[in-house]
Amino acid sequence: MRPHRKFILARWMLPFSLSFLFGCAGIESLNQAMFEPAPVTTDAANAGAAAQADSAQAEGYQIGPEDTLNISVWREESLQREVLVRPDGMISFPLAGDVVAAGRTAEQVAQEIKERLSKYIPDPVVDVSVTKVAGYKIYVLGEVAKPGEFTVGRYVDVLQALTLAGGLTPYASENGIKILRREGGKEVVLPFEYSAVRRGGALDQNIILRSGDVVVVP
Repeated sequence: MRPHRKFILARWMLPFSLSFLFGCAGIESLNQAMFEPAPVTTDAANAGAAAQADSAQAEGYQIGPEDTLNISVWREESLQREVLVRPDGMISFPLAGDVVAAGRTAEQVAQEIKERLSKYIPDPVVDVSVTKVAGYKIYVLGEVAKPGEFTVGRYVDVLQALTLAGGLTPYASENGIKILRREGGKEVVLPFEYSAVRRGGALDQNIILRSGDVVVVP
């Protein structure tokens, strides 16, 4: 075949070759779009449970009876000491008198002491820290392997509390679990459906427990 005929044939075949190549690329892209797994999204319930835990931590640790606090006032050596939170939730501090500590954060206690000391010391700088946590206590009763009182150094949710108690017995009513809580002098009953939570549902029931909460497993 003459050279100029080979050139004409190559020019004639080029558009078909390019169409074939681009067609294959389009098919490959289509296959990827059809068979590539969809991006994994966070389940809304899980996000809600995580947000609840983060919220509890952001609020700060709430002091409880039997906790030990270290209180100091800057440049006032005579006003530095460790105090034990009494069973009534109060502490005693020089010049400030009796101060409510239970149910408050260290920052809130420091603020009240500061306000009381301001009558005697100009613009006092008060620091309050929790040196020993003994007041965060929860109770698990009923059909669990190890019922009783649990003193925990961190916040726990209902599932974690049941784990601390050794788990449910074979006779436990999984969906009849209740959390008893005192709010404003009244008893509040919160439901907990263990089997539903275990399957990934009703996660809003897996709440962060407060000190003094009682988990009852019938």
